[in-house]
Formats: sequence, C-alpha cells, structure tokens
Amino acid sequence: MTLSEEQVEYIRSRLKYGGIGIAALQDDVLDHLCCVVELKMEENIPFDIALTTAIQEFAPEGLAEIEQETLLLLNAKLMNMKKIMYGIGFASTSSMSMGVTFKLLHMRGGEQLITYGFLTFALIFLPLVVINYFKVNLNAPWTDRARIVLGILSALATGMAIVMKFFSLQWAEVLLLTGAALFSFGFLPFLFFTMYKRSVS
Repeated sequence: MTLSEEQVEYIRSRLKYGGIGIAALQDDVLDHLCCVVELKMEENIPFDIALTTAIQEFAPEGLAEIEQETLLLLNAKLMNMKKIMYGIGFASTSSMSMGVTFKLLHMRGGEQLITYGFLTFALIFLPLVVINYFKVNLNAPWTDRARIVLGILSALATGMAIVMKFFSLQWAEVLLLTGAALFSFGFLPFLFFTMYKRSVS
C-alpha cells in the first residue's frame, strides 16, 4: 500500500515537531517510517496506529534522542578528522624545521626531511585546512574566500621557493618573488579590508 502525499506530509510534521530539525536526517527517517507504515497498513492496521507503532519501535526514547545521537556521532567524526589534520600539520612542520636544522649543521638527512615535510604540508595539510574552512564557512563572503586562497597560494609558492633554494634549483628566485607578490598584493589587501569592515560594522 502506498501512502498519500497528505500522509507523508503528516509524518514529516510529526518528525519536525517531535524534535528532528536536521533536514537530511528528517528525510532519512521519513523514508524509513514510510516503508514501515506501508508494511503495517498492508496488515490492515490503521494509519494512525501504524505510524505511532513505527515511531515507538524506531525511537523508544523519543525522536529528539535520534537527532542528539546523530549530532554526537557527527561531532566525534569531526573531532577525529581535526586530530588527524593537525597531527599531519605538526609532523610536516616538525620535519621541515628539523630538516633546516640538519641542513645548517651539514648533517645527513636534512634535504629529505625538508622535502618530505614540505610535500606533506603542501599536498595534504593545506588542502585539508581549505576543505575544513569551506565546510564550516559555507556562507562566507567572497572576500574571505579570496583571502584564504591567496594566502595558501603565497605560502605554497614561498615554501616551494625555499626548498628549491636549498637544492640550488632554477626559478627559485622567481617563485619567491611570486609568493611575496601574492602575499603583499593579494592576501594582505583582503586581510586589512576584512579587518576594516569588521571594525566599522
């Protein structure tokens, strides 16, 4: 038996007023309850009784408990992702720091530490930072987005130039100038513009 649109909307309203406010969670629970209610109605159980029974079986402690458990799981996943992200950031910057120290002291392994540290920082840590920022700040103004992108590009260019300089590679000076230009004429104007807007608002 297929539920009518009015019955589906009634179930949705029960979910909303029952304490489920997350739209995506509402849709998932709605699909599940509609299937269960349809099965019960095929056994000649009235709609109201079928719905009440389905809700009690699905959420004995109340619908609000489902949302709270979902939020706890999402927060736990977010915290684990942040731990991994900052752990990678710490490991990569430590590797670069030790690499520079080894290089200055003419010890073996300095070049490898700098290279692997920078590549990990540039190719893993920075993309994770950007993804995390845009996930949290979905409605951020374009000036903030531009500032973040230009800041990361300038950091990448400057870091790559430093690594190339250590290995006496060509184009290191050009890359260093590019990084400095992006920082001075891209990142900083957006940064101070944002600070000015916040100070006058």
